[in-house]
Amino acid sequence: MDTEQPYKFPLTGLPTAKEVKSRPFMVMVENAPQARPQTGLDQADIVYEILAEGEITRFVSVFQSQEAKTIGPVRSIRPYFVEIGDALDAVIVHAGWSQEAMDMMAGRKLAHLDEVYGDGAYYWRATDRKAPHNLYTSVDKMKQGAEARKFRSEWNGPLLTFAKDGHNKLTGAAVNYIQIPYIQGYFASYEYNAAQGVYKRSMEGKPHVDKETGKQLQTKNLLVLESKHKIVDKEGRREVDVFGPGKGMIFQEGKSQQITWERKNGMLRAYASDGKEVPLLPGNTWVQIVPEGTALKME
Repeated sequence: MDTEQPYKFPLTGLPTAKEVKSRPFMVMVENAPQARPQTGLDQADIVYEILAEGEITRFVSVFQSQEAKTIGPVRSIRPYFVEIGDALDAVIVHAGWSQEAMDMMAGRKLAHLDEVYGDGAYYWRATDRKAPHNLYTSVDKMKQGAEARKFRSEWNGPLLTFAKDGHNKLTGAAVNYIQIPYIQGYFASYEYNAAQGVYKRSMEGKPHVDKETGKQLQTKNLLVLESKHKIVDKEGRREVDVFGPGKGMIFQEGKSQQITWERKNGMLRAYASDGKEVPLLPGNTWVQIVPEGTALKME
C-alpha cells in the first residue's frame, strides 16, 4: 500500500489521496439475536457497543472512510446515542426514537434521517428477515438523504490523536483475550491475532461475522470504558454517562493499559496516569461502554 498519500482519513488515520471534509454518518445498528449477523460493521471507522433498554446492547456505527453498500439492521435511538453523534458532528441515522432523544434532536436542530417519520426513501426492507429486524441503508442512500434534506455537508468534527509511528506505546501487560460480560446473551470477546495486529471479535463464544462477507469483525484499537448506568423507566430504558471521567482499559497490538476516559473535543478519549492522551493506532476502533464495576476476563 502506498503510504506516501498526502492526506489521512480523520477517524482512522489511514492514508488517502484526497482531503476528507465530508460529515460522517452515525447509524444505529441493532444487536438482538434476530438481527445477527449484522451487515456493514466491518466497514465502520468507529463502533460503540452500549446497553440499550432491557437485556440488549446496540451498536453506534460511524462511517466516513468507506462506502458501505449495506448497513443494518437499523433501529431506534436514545439520548446518549444522540450525544455521541452530536459530538462527532455526524448525520444521525435511525428508525424511531425515545421521546427524550427526539426532543434532544429537535431542540438542537441536529441533522438526522428517521425511517419511521419521513425518510423511508433512504432505507429498504430485506425479504430474508422479519420486521423490525430487516431494515437497511447504505452510505449512498444516506448521502442522497442528506442532500435532499439540505444538511450541511462540510464536517466540523473532532480531530483524533494517532500514533505517529503507527505502533503502540502501552505500558501494561500483554493481553491476548478479553471477555466483556454484558448481560445474558450478549457476552462479547476479543482474541488477538498477531499476524494481522488486530483483535478479532466474538459473541457468545462464536466468531462475530459480517452477514455479506462472512468475515470475522476485527479492530485495531479496543477500548473498554466503565460508565455510570441508570434504569429510568418501566421499559428498562437507561441513562448512560458518555461524558466521564471514568476508568477503563485500552488494548492495542496484544498489549494493555489502564486509562481514564473523558469526552473532550467531541470524542471519548483515553488518558494515561500522567494526563497525556493515549494515541490510537491507524485503523478502526471499537469502544465497549460497560457499567461501572464490570469485571473483564483477560488472558
